[in-house]
Amino acid sequence: MTFIRNILLASIPIGKGKKIKFPVLLWYSLTVIAILAELFHGKLRNYMIFKGVFWHTVKQTNLYSEYPSEYLDVNHYGPFFSVIVAPFAVMPDAVGIFCWCMLNSFLLLYAIKKLPLSDENKLLILLIASIEMMTSIHNLQVNPMLTAWLIFAFILTERGRDFWATLFVAAGFMVKLYGIAGLLFFVFSKNKLGFVLSFFFWLIVMFLLPMLFSSPSFIISSYLDWWNVLVEKNLQNTQSLMQDISLMGFIRRSFHWPDLSNFAVLIPASLLIILPLLRFQQYKYLSFRLSYLAIVLMSVVLLSTSAESATYVLAVTGAAIWYVIYPHTKFTLALLIFMLILTSLSATDFFPAYIRNHFTRPYSLKALPCILIWLVLLKNIAVNNFADNKNPYIV
Repeated sequence: MTFIRNILLASIPIGKGKKIKFPVLLWYSLTVIAILAELFHGKLRNYMIFKGVFWHTVKQTNLYSEYPSEYLDVNHYGPFFSVIVAPFAVMPDAVGIFCWCMLNSFLLLYAIKKLPLSDENKLLILLIASIEMMTSIHNLQVNPMLTAWLIFAFILTERGRDFWATLFVAAGFMVKLYGIAGLLFFVFSKNKLGFVLSFFFWLIVMFLLPMLFSSPSFIISSYLDWWNVLVEKNLQNTQSLMQDISLMGFIRRSFHWPDLSNFAVLIPASLLIILPLLRFQQYKYLSFRLSYLAIVLMSVVLLSTSAESATYVLAVTGAAIWYVIYPHTKFTLALLIFMLILTSLSATDFFPAYIRNHFTRPYSLKALPCILIWLVLLKNIAVNNFADNKNPYIV
């Protein structure tokens, strides 16, 4: 562990007396490498979809139709996403892609740096999550930003700034639904009425914003279309090896149970997530609240049929938070290593292609380490007395 600590604290000179911590340098280096790789190979499908959300909103053409002359696949993001992607959509593609990816990378790093943890453990989280961040950037995805938004929502709720906390909850919900999980931070709010009213205020604002460069009738109809396409996508996800890398997908594929209903898993899982919130006396302990943040970040992936490899930056960031706030034992270290190998590295060229193609994808094994960590977290938050947690790494 001394070796790892030395890596975390190592400072790399970058000129004129300035230095940067190694995990931060690695984080941005992996980001740039991923961007350049995608620009070189021309695999820009996701960005073309994102860009299309803005331009189709402007032109008032269906956001969820197929446009084979522009990109393959179809859009699954809400109309409000047109506002988020607008500044990048008007740039030349190479510039827009670079700025889009760098913003995603920066926001997640910034969110992690704002967590109420020691500097050493923030750097450790960056190190643990860096591969998944790179995977998401390789796919030009929005997932690092969504991860950051959930963390911002938690931090701002902690600071009593519910108005701004709910901005990020609403944004995540209006872009990709995942953000709705941030409403669970409501229980930690000191102004619960303000939290609820602020959330609805932001929903209205975000519903109206795309109308500034489109029309009310088009945006309203687009929300109806969005709902229909999400229902259809949910049915398609279970048939794709690249999707449903979730708790349900793992059970369906590993135990040859294709007819397993999502609700058979979602209902008991939701109870396991919500019941610990009845432990009101534990709310005052930061380690309890941080544990719940980790559960939220992991649950939005593990309980979604839309979970894919690039989505796991959310789950792995949650698992990294779990690792740094609990005592480091051989068991927790073994789980961490298992996750880094099977979850993070399985999507890279460092992992044997035969194992990935014949085992990891067909059985949704990428989810397994995160499922185990998630179950440990649920057990801990349900029974532990967090008054006994004297973790010196939480500040």
